[in-house]
Amino acid sequence: MNQPNLMGVDWSAIPAPEDDGAAAHLKGKPLPDIAMEGTDGTAWTLARQKGRIVVFAYPRTGKPGEISLVADWDMIPGARGCTPQTCAFRDLAHDMRAAGASAVFGLSTQDPAYQREMVERLHVPFPVLSDHKLELTRALKLPTMEVADMTLLKRLAFIADNGVITHVFYPVFPPDRNAGDVLEWLKANPVR
Repeated sequence: MNQPNLMGVDWSAIPAPEDDGAAAHLKGKPLPDIAMEGTDGTAWTLARQKGRIVVFAYPRTGKPGEISLVADWDMIPGARGCTPQTCAFRDLAHDMRAAGASAVFGLSTQDPAYQREMVERLHVPFPVLSDHKLELTRALKLPTMEVADMTLLKRLAFIADNGVITHVFYPVFPPDRNAGDVLEWLKANPVR
């Protein structure tokens, strides 16, 4: 089955993920000292980022016209919506920086080459980090799902201040509203 329109999604026809508690442990957790390759070719270590950062994680972006990972991808709660989520963060990244975020990062378990294609195609102005070795995922015990023999991140976002997670958005639904929710939180909780 070919990927449907990656942006035109009827969210009422997609099952919403439930809060399974898999991210409840993250608030207050220090980020581990793990470097991950970004789409800009830089090795980024989130724990070493000064100030406030925004990180949003997603399962797997698709490519227009490509075959879906599995035939029932849209019916897996929380799977559909990686491109709309990424585009929303792209569109609000400047506003997030104006609201106190020193940086915005995307995060998935896809390899860097796959991520770079997406970043170039969608004109994403920030690095997307590859945790294809699952080092950060395992160290933080991030929520995951197994699809087609792959470990994929469940959709979430978090704010970290000087290397410590201070707020978590989980579960995220619909994905295209996640960036707006993050921006509202940043405005309501300015950096001190």
